[in-house]
Amino acid sequence: MLLQRFTNTVRVSMSLLGLLVLAGCASGGPAKAPDSRAASGQGELAAGSQPEAVIPPKVRTLYEQAVSAMAAGDFVDAELRFKEFLLQFPSYPGAHVNLAIIHVNNGNSAAARSALDAALAINPGHAAALNQLGMLLRRNGNFLEAEAAYLKAVTVKPDYALAHYNLGVLNELYLQRLDVALQHFEAYQALVGEDKQVEKWIADLRRRVAAHQRTANVAD
Repeated sequence: MLLQRFTNTVRVSMSLLGLLVLAGCASGGPAKAPDSRAASGQGELAAGSQPEAVIPPKVRTLYEQAVSAMAAGDFVDAELRFKEFLLQFPSYPGAHVNLAIIHVNNGNSAAARSALDAALAINPGHAAALNQLGMLLRRNGNFLEAEAAYLKAVTVKPDYALAHYNLGVLNELYLQRLDVALQHFEAYQALVGEDKQVEKWIADLRRRVAAHQRTANVAD
């Protein structure tokens, strides 16, 4: 079960890519035309951000081409297009976050950290940037710093399911806080509706937490 949990951590890291593609504007990307429809997060602004200026159609198209290339797995083309976009509109944190994901995919942690720092300098309350920072810190073994980043993400955006999931993974596998892990997996499950795998983990954690409490009571 633990090996399966590690595998799912990688899966969720990659699933954030899809989230940003669908909700790039909500994550701080270019504003869409009023009559457009996003698959997720239409009109959402990360906590602490301000309404963005109207983006010229050609530049908006460039951003959309970048996220499309990213979704297709063409990270070279996506990186070039995000960088071209940022030359014209450097104050969009979502573009920096997407670049960070690309850098992580390429194994360049230093470049990923620089991109996330750029996003957070623009908007310290950018939940996707904070979640990505948490994952980067966890990979580097900085577990308490990772926890702080995830916790800030769910503070500014309490319904951010992926950050709750990552807090569950971090607390169970790395910090050995089973009760805290359970709380965050339950929060994740409540937000996404139903995840069969996480449902099994929750049942397992409830059993283990109850067993630990019984043992503690006997010891007392």
